[in-house]
Amino acid sequence: MPEFPYSRLRRRPDVEAENLQAHDVTDILLVERALALGLPGSEIAVIGDDYGAITLALADAGRHGIRVHQDLATGRRALALNAEELGLSGFVAGNADESASPRGVDAGRAATAPNDLGSPALFASHDLGPELLTGARLVLLQLPKSLAELEEIADAVARWAAPDVVLVAGGRVKHMTLGQNEVLGRRFAHVQAERAERKSRLVVASEALPVPVEPPFPVTAAHDGLTLVAHGGAFAGPRLDIGTRALLEVLGLSGAQLSKNDGARSEKRPNGAEHDSSGGVVHGGAALRQAQGPSAQGPKAQGPAGWVAEPVEASRTVIDLGCGTGALAASWALAHPQDRVVATDRSAAAVASARATAFANGVADRVIVMHDDAGSELADASADVVLLNPPFHLGTSVHTGAATRLFEAAARILRPGAELFTVFNSSLGYRAELARIIGPTEQLHRTSKFTVTRSIRR
Repeated sequence: MPEFPYSRLRRRPDVEAENLQAHDVTDILLVERALALGLPGSEIAVIGDDYGAITLALADAGRHGIRVHQDLATGRRALALNAEELGLSGFVAGNADESASPRGVDAGRAATAPNDLGSPALFASHDLGPELLTGARLVLLQLPKSLAELEEIADAVARWAAPDVVLVAGGRVKHMTLGQNEVLGRRFAHVQAERAERKSRLVVASEALPVPVEPPFPVTAAHDGLTLVAHGGAFAGPRLDIGTRALLEVLGLSGAQLSKNDGARSEKRPNGAEHDSSGGVVHGGAALRQAQGPSAQGPKAQGPAGWVAEPVEASRTVIDLGCGTGALAASWALAHPQDRVVATDRSAAAVASARATAFANGVADRVIVMHDDAGSELADASADVVLLNPPFHLGTSVHTGAATRLFEAAARILRPGAELFTVFNSSLGYRAELARIIGPTEQLHRTSKFTVTRSIRR
């Protein structure tokens, strides 16, 4: 059998760079183990296959009917594009979120339908749940960074896979911890770490233990007027991360301010009125503009020190780009019930969390949550406000490319004169890049850790 051409795999539409690869040794070790065990593809489930290296290598080796779960929309699209490039595109999206389906690739065929030659589909994408795992006797897993995500996956495998299932998990040695073995040990009687090979290691878990009646995720936490719901793979879990907290405070959406703003209505500006680019923060249905001397105070409502409130346009479209658990989207919807809020994230775990967060806060009727890559399904020039707390990691690599892609997405989505509010690590110094990509950018708040800026779309 010819060797699978791993080198032909690409990460697109995810960030591509010389130091970012579409496969690693762990993928190869997992494929070799699966082929050695000799199980049919219909009894194999693959989880965490970032760009399709595991799934496509198995399909190329004659394993058909593989079920695969990828958390990231970019991974699902990369899998489809790589399959098409290698002539292995006989698959369907299964029950996974169709908004993550790659444009131009057929994702509409039934998951169990045969291809034109009467053979089973090579593979099918599924969300983490019974359809992915029922009847699976072998689960191949690229270990996630988060122990919480691993806990949710291990529980799902023990809960829904075949009684004799074997979970083979792998990772790069430098990223593996004893804590991962402990998490697996809560759901499997036998957990055995194997010797490292080419800086990767496999861990084999077998003999699933009884699971509790209720799955351990999602989990819920209250934060002074806001309820967050989180699945295991969601960044920061049910906590309110400090970057998001900083942006909420600048926007006047934190804690008790939610109830103060709830029900506030703002006056609508005349059609065609342009946003003033002289600096302001949306706050309780009004823009906060820095006072320019005594005359600027006038009869207007006084906001935080040195700022005055002015009405802004009602019924805006607000995008929480890279929404995570939906803290920004839910907080905005609570404070501005007249606005339409769209929350989008490339992580399936984040999307499920954000939907649950919107429901828990009573705003599910006016918060739309989409599983999408960098807002690619959103129309050009369709947003009045974009909220953004960009990541600075791509997997286990520190890389600013993900933030740049989101800045470019915001530039496309925003209407001329519309606003982007961004929070980022102060050490990254994104202000110049925001000014170049979006337009005039001002610093609204800065600490040693985080900076909050406001950019106006040219």
